[in-house]
Amino acid sequence: MNSDGHKLDKPLAVYYEHPDWFRPLFQQLDERGTNWVKIDARHHCYDAASPEREYSLLFNRMSPSAWQRGLAHGIFYTLNYLAHLEAKGVRVVNGYRCFAHEISKAQQLTNLEKLGLPYPKARVINHPSQALAAAEAIGYPVVLKPNIGGSGAGIERFSSRGQLRAAVEENRLYFGIDSTALVQEAFTARDGIITRVEVLGGKYLYAIRIHITGESFNLCPADICQNTRGEELTRIACPVDAPKTGMKVEGYEPPRQVIEDVERIVELAGVEVGGIEYVFDERTGRQLYYDVNALSNFVADPVRVIGFNPYARLADFLIAEAQRHESRDVDRVAATGGPR
Repeated sequence: MNSDGHKLDKPLAVYYEHPDWFRPLFQQLDERGTNWVKIDARHHCYDAASPEREYSLLFNRMSPSAWQRGLAHGIFYTLNYLAHLEAKGVRVVNGYRCFAHEISKAQQLTNLEKLGLPYPKARVINHPSQALAAAEAIGYPVVLKPNIGGSGAGIERFSSRGQLRAAVEENRLYFGIDSTALVQEAFTARDGIITRVEVLGGKYLYAIRIHITGESFNLCPADICQNTRGEELTRIACPVDAPKTGMKVEGYEPPRQVIEDVERIVELAGVEVGGIEYVFDERTGRQLYYDVNALSNFVADPVRVIGFNPYARLADFLIAEAQRHESRDVDRVAATGGPR
């Protein structure tokens, strides 16, 4: 579909919280002359009685890690706002169902179980007193993860019952802003490699293999600073002050079965733009899907790594979806003789 963004009667909206992560998308929308607006989720309100649909489309870029930046209040608010928009008939990309999964690692596990896909063994708990029994059922080592995380936030590894017992007794376990946590089987990525598969419109877009160094729970591809040849990558997809991690990245074409698995995962979760991560566990050799990300920062320096700019394709997708939705509204008005 033609992606002349200036033809949109109502603006395309990007709803976001982090001030730096989405500049490449903003640039692509500007270059296309798109009728678009920014919506800052940090200080936002809406009128529940408003009869008009203000936007041709809204793209939800709220981050579950906003609580780390003093913005936890925006996370649950966003669920209400997305539900409001969808009730009004606004086209929302990464809408209510998607965001509900984005802020619940527990729901992500339920989906993987429903799809029959492999994932690290886990127990979902809501009080520190349950942690030891959950870990005994799984077997050490384990990691404890807040249900609402983001960029590895709050994840802690325990190698023995003594370590975990001490954390429980000292009241050191952090369950996050919804007081829910996962006690999960710890794994070691075989050959130090994790694979991230990105989707656009719910379909495979590209994949990368990330070569990690040491033990890290923050595996955001936007933080990677080198390719596998040791060449520095331009960091267009992350904050300018993001720390260098020493991780390296390369483009990768995953097996067809993985692509099919990933597309099933995102379809069930309602994720239209996002990434799925998996590893092969060094100890068991099992392939494990372990993270579903609806807030995906594309890989740094994408043209060098994967051969194209995913932000350009994302902008075209958003504009085409906005045009399609506006056209549908025009046809509905014409058929009914008046506005909805």
